[in-house]
Amino acid sequence: MADIHRKIGNLSVHPLALGGNVFGWTADEAESFAVLDAYAAAGGNFIDTADVYSAWVPGNEGGESEAVLGKWFASRGNRADIVLATKVGAGVPEPRGLRASVIKSGVEDSLRRLRTDYIDLYYTHYDDPSVPVEEFITALDALVKEGKVREIGASNITPERLREALEFSDASGLAKYVAIQPHYNLVSRDTYEGALASVAAQHGLAAVPYWALASGFLTGKYRPGTAVDSARAGAAGKYLESERGLRVLAALDEVAAAHDAEVATVALAWLAARPTVASPLASARTVEQLPALLAVADLKLTEEELKGLTEASA
Repeated sequence: MADIHRKIGNLSVHPLALGGNVFGWTADEAESFAVLDAYAAAGGNFIDTADVYSAWVPGNEGGESEAVLGKWFASRGNRADIVLATKVGAGVPEPRGLRASVIKSGVEDSLRRLRTDYIDLYYTHYDDPSVPVEEFITALDALVKEGKVREIGASNITPERLREALEFSDASGLAKYVAIQPHYNLVSRDTYEGALASVAAQHGLAAVPYWALASGFLTGKYRPGTAVDSARAGAAGKYLESERGLRVLAALDEVAAAHDAEVATVALAWLAARPTVASPLASARTVEQLPALLAVADLKLTEEELKGLTEASA
């Protein structure tokens, strides 16, 4: 049987990264554990969270998702089986940036909540232009040398700053970004394609796109004239107002029918086949939502189908 895993630096990950933003938000602890158990049972091994999840919820202060994951690791005894990604810099309880002191204290807080002594993939969540790349790369390198972090990545960064950080790492022999987490999907391509993707490709970075299903729009459940009860309905519904959104839905429907597959699976399969992409990132609030996401590991689209989807989304 062929190995389905993808490489991110020295890490070997499942083709579906499971998003942890819903844990402690729209999924309570019991629901979160059920989703995590089902994902792991299906062979999933790549879980993504952040120190700030879910500070946007009234009454939350951030760190809720990491705390849920920490309890899950402790109760299941499976930390070594999971490639764990989290992020620093977006802030708990408020934006804090990428000063070396913030990174140093941030990793300790995350490790405590996650009940682990290492993080497999540690992202700078948002760039902080007030901090020289030398400062935050050196701070991240120290964490790698201490064994607290295995690999580092960047999310929400400009092509110029990404290139500057990568070139500094190369010149100084310090830890280097191996992953990028961009906003990227069938209805949001210019958020990654172009200069940012070029820098990633040039330096061999693996992309783990977030909002891979466009807040649920690319699951196909949002249609003209339908109402969806979801915390993300507003964000997803706006794509119905564009000709491109409707074109993409029609193209997805056609390919999904040909493979007897879910629309969400097809949208993720297109993304997984894009240059530099290692593992699209999607979250599931319930166990019932997982199979369509996990099926990306087995769905191979033809060149013609990929081309049709690419053209529909142009």
